[in-house]
Amino acid sequence: MSTRKTFTIGSRESELALIQTTHVQNVLQLAYPDFEFPIKSMTTKGDQILNVPLYQIGEKSLFTKELETALQNNQVDLVVHSLKDLPTTLPDGMTIGAILKRENPYDAVVIKQDLNIKSLKELPKGSIIGTSSVRRTAQLKRAFPDLIFQNVRGNLNTRLRKLDDPNEPYSALILAVAGLIRLNKDDRISEILPSSIILHAVGQGALAVECRTNDEEVIKLLSVLEDEDTKLCCTAERSLLRILEGGCSVPIGANTEFIKSKNGKRELKLIGVVAKLDGSEIIKAEALKNVDIVDDNDSDKVDAANELGKEVARILMKKGAGNILQELKNKSTNS
Repeated sequence: MSTRKTFTIGSRESELALIQTTHVQNVLQLAYPDFEFPIKSMTTKGDQILNVPLYQIGEKSLFTKELETALQNNQVDLVVHSLKDLPTTLPDGMTIGAILKRENPYDAVVIKQDLNIKSLKELPKGSIIGTSSVRRTAQLKRAFPDLIFQNVRGNLNTRLRKLDDPNEPYSALILAVAGLIRLNKDDRISEILPSSIILHAVGQGALAVECRTNDEEVIKLLSVLEDEDTKLCCTAERSLLRILEGGCSVPIGANTEFIKSKNGKRELKLIGVVAKLDGSEIIKAEALKNVDIVDDNDSDKVDAANELGKEVARILMKKGAGNILQELKNKSTNS
């Protein structure tokens, strides 16, 4: 029996989640060979309810609650999440211990294998596109009004099987590039949609490791995972989402990038979008913030990123984004 110190990692049971968690496990094991990092997997409410669109369920912690309960009860010591699934306000006593280097955050088009087509614009009028995301639907309806967007749920492999089933109606799916790459399914990507057509989900492509706020030992261990640029980008995006009070199932998109200013400093640019479900109205806003803070103070950089998110959120609200979000909230309540 091993006497090595053990830190248990919590994960969802899906293949993609376990691939992501195993990546974190491998990095930690390499950095700390004298410790053990076993994985404890479990299902979440979001994994179990597959016949209802996400926005109609009306809960922000669909893919995280069970994992966080295990963390609170000391059944696990850290939890690996897709950051886009993690609510912007965490339970008391919980914190994000690390955000890893981001994979490609954009959305991909995956077209049915027997169709000799490579992009959404080539699909005939009335083609059915599968997606479980109202963010994707709302933005893409604007760009492709002749296509039909239909809800499809299940893990990534399940959705790909539905796409290729000749008895299913889908001509294409919209999926995260990052998930396809991590599952070694990037050969299925027909097209990567640019930010000029669709802004990605807040935190998309990034992995976050959640732990207990008072667990200083684990927080110190997780420092080897942190990627500062990803952290700053995602901090700005999550700040935007927090102000707008939206979860992963609302039509809010974001895009962040670093830009060199005239004085050689880096500025972080954030674009935010809120869209009506039918694509009839899309509100965009953007702002820049200097994140190359003097003395390289990490907390100052994070504060600057937070302020950037708040600024873009305020601009969106002034332009009428609140009305769109309230309308969606009313629909969710009445459905």
